[in-house]
Amino acid sequence: MRQIVVDTDILILHLRGYGDARKALSEAARNSLLCCSAITVGEIYAGMKETEREPTEKLLDSLLVIDVDKNIAALAGYYRRTIKSHQLELDDCLIAATCAIHKATLITGNVKHYPMKDFEKKSIKII
Repeated sequence: MRQIVVDTDILILHLRGYGDARKALSEAARNSLLCCSAITVGEIYAGMKETEREPTEKLLDSLLVIDVDKNIAALAGYYRRTIKSHQLELDDCLIAATCAIHKATLITGNVKHYPMKDFEKKSIKII
């Protein structure tokens, strides 16, 4: 089954009730396994209010969480060191490397954060 890695921004918008984000996740789940990076879990918890814990944990429990291993970390470091056209954040490099190593498609609202060419990206416009 095809894997789709959901970027942090899409999960946050889903949790905030944006219908376009919910629709994008629902459509992606029809014929793919929805995943996220362990980095995304950290980003979500960093911005979560205590009153949001239950729906947040329910959403995260519905995803396959992919841990960062040595191969992902090494590729992320390579991206950060070699892609000079963008000021890349290490978190985004780790999420990108997760996609590349696992041959997964990334769905994101921030395609510009991911100039890498070795994995597929799908831009989701949230209105």
